[in-house]
Amino acid sequence: MTAPVFRFAPSPNGELHLGHALSALTNEKIAASVGGRLLLRIEDIDVTRCTPEFEAGIFRDLAWLGITYEQPVRRQSDHFAEYEAALERLKKDELVYPAFMSRGDIRGAIMEHEAKGKAWPRDPDGAPVYPGADKQMSKRERQRRIDAGAPFAWRLDTAAALARLPVELNWREWTNEAMDGSAEITANPLQWGDVIIARREIPTSYHLSVVIDDALQGVSHVVRGLDLYFATSVQRLLQQALGLPQPGYFHHRLVLGPDGRKLSKSQRDTGLAALREAGETPGTVKAMLGL
Repeated sequence: MTAPVFRFAPSPNGELHLGHALSALTNEKIAASVGGRLLLRIEDIDVTRCTPEFEAGIFRDLAWLGITYEQPVRRQSDHFAEYEAALERLKKDELVYPAFMSRGDIRGAIMEHEAKGKAWPRDPDGAPVYPGADKQMSKRERQRRIDAGAPFAWRLDTAAALARLPVELNWREWTNEAMDGSAEITANPLQWGDVIIARREIPTSYHLSVVIDDALQGVSHVVRGLDLYFATSVQRLLQQALGLPQPGYFHHRLVLGPDGRKLSKSQRDTGLAALREAGETPGTVKAMLGL
């Protein structure tokens, strides 16, 4: 029987904080309880914000917490060719389209719509759904704009991808850390609209790279924070569209700041490096997290 595979996948665009510690420790705990393997993946497709210094900090923090993982570590920046191959498949299947609307164009379309007394739909993160006006553009006009150097991003035609599914889209969500109970959750990717799948300068996005990585690494159990719960709908759609295996999911609680919001890398007082410098120990960090 194949051992379950878990992964902790931080981005080196800032210092790890208590929320990351909770996720890493929860992955380690559950993996150990079910005889699973734990992988570390560095999600560094954002080559402008991710730095070697922040990556080195990830390794230091995980070593300080006593978390061990298998080698080698996968770095997304080493695998753009694999993501581009998946993008080309989506292009061939006509499930993505070049989207040329700028932020100003999007704001203008929304203002025009709302001026008529109609609310504009927003995604689960609160951002306005992409208008998709250029989805109706002819192939000839699209190519003309691309050849002329117009800025664009590749967006998923969510409705078209859903229409090709033979069955209802769902995922398995474990209901507790013991993984002794689960529920089938109906996915709703339409609430996200047409998400960005790749950009002209980077042939991937978070959604595309994460499903490719999970498939290639044989990840069977995705354990991550509740802030990514709704994103699972988009990722399940991509998995189905690309014929990728479906992992199970467990979305754990979030660590919230004094303002009731989830922690961010800009809040340095909750950073693991700052806590270590202040004299905290792995034991006191675990106590802070209720572990």
